[in-house]
Amino acid sequence: MTTAFTLVQLTYFNAVARLENMTAAAAELNVTQSTLSSAIAQLERELAVELFTRDRGKGLQLTSAGRALLARGPALLEEAELLTASVRSANAALSGDLTVGIYAPLAPFRAPEILDRFELAYPDVNLTFFEGDQGSLQDALHDGRCEVALMYDLGVDHRFARTVIDRVPPHIIVPEARAQALAGRSVVSLREFADEPLILLNLPHTGDYYLRLFQQLGIEPRIRHVSLGYETVRSYVARGHGYSILNQWLDQSLTYSGKRVVPLRLSDEFPPTEVSLVQRRDISPTRKARAFIETCREIYANAAGSSSDSITRNEHSH
Repeated sequence: MTTAFTLVQLTYFNAVARLENMTAAAAELNVTQSTLSSAIAQLERELAVELFTRDRGKGLQLTSAGRALLARGPALLEEAELLTASVRSANAALSGDLTVGIYAPLAPFRAPEILDRFELAYPDVNLTFFEGDQGSLQDALHDGRCEVALMYDLGVDHRFARTVIDRVPPHIIVPEARAQALAGRSVVSLREFADEPLILLNLPHTGDYYLRLFQQLGIEPRIRHVSLGYETVRSYVARGHGYSILNQWLDQSLTYSGKRVVPLRLSDEFPPTEVSLVQRRDISPTRKARAFIETCREIYANAAGSSSDSITRNEHSH
């Protein structure tokens, strides 16, 4: 039996699901709340599922069926838009909204350049970034809040497909005084710092990755401070509170604290972290998402003076 829901109903559902509020969605769509409520109820009848739970204290909450529809809805709506556009013009440009995920520590390095390049190529697409840690990005991908995410490979489970576009080996950063004590050496072993205080970047999955490096060498780190902020870690180190392990190589040594850090390559044979474009396995990306993926691949392929160069330098030092 053919299900007879409409694209209007699906559009209304997406707005309510995104805003989690019927009144706000009605205002955004410029329709009455009764019209919106009736459309959602009809959609639920056509699909024979409940899309929302209605709780006085928490408001509207998506059910598992609602989350599944939200994950697939944007692709269906885009295909409908493209069908209309293809009738009007064989060369219809991409347009509309696109939300993509990005791992928070990667955002300062990559988001501005990606936005510049993407907006230049696709000026009619409104690109929005959702920043998060490895876990929250996977939740956003699964729930349909974003279509694709630029993130590390750490902790990515079987629900998602990954396209690796960069590999970044770990390195350490030390205060200027500690670097001077090394008499100009730029390559060190992590073992040399086993007795010194460690400033740990402890985002979900990321912190575990760094601690496994110590386990690989059979040493126990002396964790002095733990932080969720990339720049906070760098400032702690710059002020002489310890050293840290990071992946994204930053030639700019000045920190928010006004002091400087010095990055050092590691001679230890550690596995690199893979920078990946991550998507749900069971959903085909929209054309806008594919355009974003291609933009990222071009940027990483042509990157100079970034993590790609640091990979080459690290590999050559081994």
